[in-house]
Amino acid sequence: MSWNTPIFDRLVAERGDVPAQVRDQAERIHRDMAQVMHHSALTTPARHPVPEGHLPLGPGDQHGPF
Repeated sequence: MSWNTPIFDRLVAERGDVPAQVRDQAERIHRDMAQVMHHSALTTPARHPVPEGHLPLGPGDQHGPF
């Protein structure tokens, strides 16, 4: 998509290139989250999957949700 239009050029001059700023922030957040998820996978013990048809118990809930 081409943004080279007079109105877009004027908006960029007045407000800055907001789409580029948003894209840069999204890329930074994506990198940060990938790093956090990688670190979390290394430090969090594996959890056993909940069998189909069963609901996991919440903290302090010894009888299930019902």
